[in-house]
Amino acid sequence: MEIDLELCDASTVTARRLAIGLAVLLTVAVPLVAAAQRGGRLFGFGSRFGENVTYDGRFTFVRIQYERYRGWAADYPTMERNLTTILHEITEVRPHLQGSNIHTFDDPQLLKYPIAYLSEPGYWYPNEAEVLGLRDYLRKGGFLIADDFHFPNEWNVFETAIRRVLPNARIDRLDRSHPIFNTFFQIASLKVPYPGRLGEQGLMGEFLGIHEDNDPRRRLMVSINYNIDIGDYVEWSGENLYNPLATNEAYKFMINYVIYGLTH
Repeated sequence: MEIDLELCDASTVTARRLAIGLAVLLTVAVPLVAAAQRGGRLFGFGSRFGENVTYDGRFTFVRIQYERYRGWAADYPTMERNLTTILHEITEVRPHLQGSNIHTFDDPQLLKYPIAYLSEPGYWYPNEAEVLGLRDYLRKGGFLIADDFHFPNEWNVFETAIRRVLPNARIDRLDRSHPIFNTFFQIASLKVPYPGRLGEQGLMGEFLGIHEDNDPRRRLMVSINYNIDIGDYVEWSGENLYNPLATNEAYKFMINYVIYGLTH
């Protein structure tokens, strides 16, 4: 797989190190997917989920669980394993490599972790405790990544829920100059297709966000990946399922999100 990445000047990491990291990933992801197909206990919607990692201050990837729909677990845990492997290979972040966490928005333990990932928010109907928990999390400095939803009906569900959390929030369309796209990698284009058939038919990702106090000069509290499934690209990167150029771009986005969340 060829890697063609433009790095920020401040970064000391080279594209060669990313290529090495992805080569390592190929050796990790394939057996993980094979285990999933065998029904291993950590994989798939019909299996048990792994135990949460005990908090020790190291970066731990946190996925949000919600009721009524199992899409919250889409791409779990292969996406987490692949992402933390690459983070370990090309950045100074030293994440937990053998585990990740699942929390609900009303879990007080969530406040220990600066970044939370919400999959398929087009089916997210938070109860009042979860609404209050997420509001508290964001106001105390937490950063939320909402990923993997498309079409107006899913957008309407997400927007209704997030406006319960932040009633006065303004959802801004982000452009390439936003700091989140230049935190680690300088992302050259926001034109990333939805993985698979929908992308081949022309569905392109849209990147939006909610800033603190609705001020674009302040930190981004919520990053919204609409009409795109970044997690799916990362999950299947070891299988070469999708266009490798689009997969590389997906990694850039996810790594930038993590670095942004840890530094803002």
